[in-house]
Amino acid sequence: MASGLRWLWVNRNYFIIFITPFLILPLPLVVPSPEARCGFAIILMALYWCTECMPLAVTALLPVILFPMMGIMESGKVCVEYLKDTNMLFIGGLLVAIAVEHWNLHKRIALSVLLIVGVRPALLMMGFMIVTAFLSMWISNTATTAMMLPISQAVLEQLSATEADSDEKEIRQGQDNHAFELAEVNIKQALDSVTGDKPNCNPDMEAGINALSERKRREREAKYLRLFKGMSLSVCYSASIGGTATLTGTTPNLILKGQMDDIFPDNNDVINFASWFGFAFPNMVLMLALSWLWLQFMYLGFNFKKTFGCGSKNEGDRDAYRVMKNEYKKLGKMSFAEGAVLVIFVILVILWFTREPGFMPGWATELFNQNGQFVTDGTVAIFMSTLFFVIPSQLDFSCLGRSNDNHDEEAEEVEEGEKQKNEKKKKLKGTPTLLNWKVVHERMPWNIVLLLGGGFALAKGSEASGLSKWLGQSLAPLKSIPPFAISLILCFLVGTFTECSSNTATTTLFLPILASMATTIELHPLYVMLPCTISASLAFMLPVATPPNAIAFSYGNLKVLDMAKAGFILNIIGILSINLGINTWGSAMFNLGTFPSWANATNATITP
Repeated sequence: MASGLRWLWVNRNYFIIFITPFLILPLPLVVPSPEARCGFAIILMALYWCTECMPLAVTALLPVILFPMMGIMESGKVCVEYLKDTNMLFIGGLLVAIAVEHWNLHKRIALSVLLIVGVRPALLMMGFMIVTAFLSMWISNTATTAMMLPISQAVLEQLSATEADSDEKEIRQGQDNHAFELAEVNIKQALDSVTGDKPNCNPDMEAGINALSERKRREREAKYLRLFKGMSLSVCYSASIGGTATLTGTTPNLILKGQMDDIFPDNNDVINFASWFGFAFPNMVLMLALSWLWLQFMYLGFNFKKTFGCGSKNEGDRDAYRVMKNEYKKLGKMSFAEGAVLVIFVILVILWFTREPGFMPGWATELFNQNGQFVTDGTVAIFMSTLFFVIPSQLDFSCLGRSNDNHDEEAEEVEEGEKQKNEKKKKLKGTPTLLNWKVVHERMPWNIVLLLGGGFALAKGSEASGLSKWLGQSLAPLKSIPPFAISLILCFLVGTFTECSSNTATTTLFLPILASMATTIELHPLYVMLPCTISASLAFMLPVATPPNAIAFSYGNLKVLDMAKAGFILNIIGILSINLGINTWGSAMFNLGTFPSWANATNATITP
């Protein structure tokens, strides 16, 4: 019986793949309409995505099969959804991230900041969270977590080892002092002793010293276990939080951008890099500060003298600081390649911010976009990332020729024979560029491109079949509920759902429904779509919820209960922070108090 159940569990994916379609097949058979057929496809994909019985990217390709066969959309119209402007923005942003990782620029930035912050527990946690969040704004949160966790572990291990040595020295010094006191009390015995041996310590004293040593060891291990847990959670949580600050920081942000452009084509580019950053960055800072306070309370307490290190540095601090300093020295001086990548990255960010800042005409508006949206954030991203394949990784002019002073050296090199020929061949090789396609091919997550496309295809299919309109009409009674309550409830729903499903799948499934609901009840679409998109990245409770959580859990210091206790409160903190932002500066930025004409026009043109 047990072996049979084990066999069923091992092969559960096959049963889910083949049985699920038959279980939901009555839907299009009983209700023979385009809406029901599209609902069948969406439910099937949702179940496949939640159970991950097939790779997520393969499930995202199902609209290419199902929509044409069910008469919902033509194959050509479905396939064109898989490579849109948002995908180009995603690819360009990832190329920049790959270049930064390839040349270790992210590690140099991280260690530079940590050396400034210091190694006292609270400041160290704050430093790791700030650095991780900043890097996660530009490169993947998985890569950021994988880089930052080993550094944090090494620093804490050094602090623990130094404190252990200090405790041992203290105990030994106390033992010697006690022995000296005994010698003074028994001075006559000491004077009569010709050998000069120290008096034997009392066995009770030895037992007391051993007990003290064991107690200190247990206290130290418990203290650093809490520190290890707190630091691991701070890194993985701040990676997820940091990704929400920029449009390219995490996939759900780009899904919102793509869905807005697809469902509301006349939205006047309401979501771009600058507008997203203007709303999401302050929200990220608020969430990061509150998360730090919560983790500080859970794992360090509020003894500010200890955690902030008021007073002089001790030996442990200096040793831990030396560990980070040595790691930084290993990187050597900044190379030409690192400098070039940094310059390209800074220019890209500046171009993104100034393309269409909102409060004034941007350079793209003045030069290219006077008669339409010709140049987008995706155009800028691809243009700047192309430079990585054009600019050399080093400035080497040695191949242009040699001076006459090198004739004697050349004569000696000729005598070396075959070895010298190989060296000449190496010297004649061209200088490699900052990036090559082999590196890109190995590190580019192509599956995410298909996931984005699958989401856009689902949204288009829902609109073409009339499912979006039907869902919107079904949710019309929500109009009687205050908008802030709708946003809060939906954020909690999405936050719960994303704990057991990928944030990409969550946003892909929810955003078209939220757009339909918003147009039906005449609520600004961004009022619900924007906070729910950010909420999809707040997966803090389970190790399987997001890759950074899984990486932190794999180090062995954390238990599921540790992550669940810390993550539950952080989920609430994050959702409340997002809703605070959307009802204050977000409402002012996007004019969320009024129903936009571009959403009204789109709603009027949707046909069953």
